[in-house]
Amino acid sequence: MLKRFTLYLFIFLLFGVACEENIETPNLDLELEYQPLEIGKFWIYGVDETIFFGENDSETEQYFYRDRIRSRYLNEQNEFNYIVERSKSQNRSNWVFELEYTMIHRNKVLLRTINNQPLVALVFPPILGKNWNGKIYQAEGKDEFEIVDAGVGNLPGFEGVPLVRVNQENLDDKITIRDVRYEIFGKEIGLLEKYDEVLTYCSRNDCLGKQLIDSGKKTHLKLLEYGKN
Repeated sequence: MLKRFTLYLFIFLLFGVACEENIETPNLDLELEYQPLEIGKFWIYGVDETIFFGENDSETEQYFYRDRIRSRYLNEQNEFNYIVERSKSQNRSNWVFELEYTMIHRNKVLLRTINNQPLVALVFPPILGKNWNGKIYQAEGKDEFEIVDAGVGNLPGFEGVPLVRVNQENLDDKITIRDVRYEIFGKEIGLLEKYDEVLTYCSRNDCLGKQLIDSGKKTHLKLLEYGKN
């Protein structure tokens, strides 16, 4: 009887080991490298900005931003918050501190917080057609973002880099408002391009529907250089 029990036990253990060896580890690649987070990484952007004060009254400025991850810390949820220092320059030589913001990979999303406004800028893995509420952590609470392009890109200077384009808004009623915002991320690079254009049109009876800009702002960032130091 003891011999038979020992034999059954041996067969059971052998079967268990075989089953364990056949269990495949699931693919957990979230492609977080579309926005890599590491102390010392930096990105330099060329910026074109136009502020509209009224009809035929605007001011345009060209300058540079340098964003550099200077440190990180563990928050109460045991997550790494990365602190990004943004500096501004007119000539890429003399840099003046502008502000600090944070980025964090949380629950398969990229959470970027600037001026106390948290934004879900990207989701992982970034799949074409994926949509989400970009302002879920804000009091405003609703703004649908969508990945509208994913694949090998042809942006000047970054040809062949896999990229994803996130449309944050694409609205123009040609009567009262124009709101066009998008961001493009490159694999193993991060944010490549950011475009924000939020305008209000003149709505007086004599100009309604003529798309005369009453007020607003247009800002376009394009990546020029990136690395680590």
